[in-house]
Amino acid sequence: MTNSAPHIVSAFEDALKRLKSAIVQMAGAAETQLDQAMTCLAQRNPELALEIVQSDARLDSFEQDIEAHCLSLLVLRQPVADDLREVIAALKIAGNLERIGDYAANSAKRTAAIASFPETAPFAGLPKLGRLVRERLTAVIDAYVDTDGEAALRIWRTDDEVDALYTSLCGEIERSAAEHPNGFMAHMHLMMIAKNLERIGDHATNIAEVVHFVSTGRPLLEERPKADRSCDPAQ
Repeated sequence: MTNSAPHIVSAFEDALKRLKSAIVQMAGAAETQLDQAMTCLAQRNPELALEIVQSDARLDSFEQDIEAHCLSLLVLRQPVADDLREVIAALKIAGNLERIGDYAANSAKRTAAIASFPETAPFAGLPKLGRLVRERLTAVIDAYVDTDGEAALRIWRTDDEVDALYTSLCGEIERSAAEHPNGFMAHMHLMMIAKNLERIGDHATNIAEVVHFVSTGRPLLEERPKADRSCDPAQ
């Protein structure tokens, strides 16, 4: 009688590899959507904005497929320990990536509303914030691929860099709005684009927490570093 255990283990390992590959593909789609949103902002291109909003469904589809894959693994394989962490991590990361796509699409949509607005100082600050959160997203996905808990922790500990730049940019938008009172709605859209980018940075930090847990088996108990966000509407 042939022992089927090695075959079962190999099949499960292959399933986990496919799951990780799906997360990396979804992350690539989220990065592309963010890149396109920033290009849309730079070009003030309403047609591109419409394309980005329409393409957001692709990330939703990725998330649904990953959720189905994870649920299948949980029901059929009943993973434990490291394997269970891998599956749960994939679910959490997919959810964060989907939200990143939503924020990128919303930013593109708002860009269409300010296409004819004259360029002011805040326009120069938004690309800088976009580049920072894009770099963080790329770095945290690299940490996920490498199961690098230390790299994830470094990313998590620098979350305040995004907050500080966001706070500074909000101040610029407020000053510009005071100087150009007729452009109130345009400045509101700029403020919301900045908020969207800050939230993308938060989701990258969320992913860093998940990667650290997968790598070490320990949750992060430190308080997340935060810079002053006095311009945040929630404050």
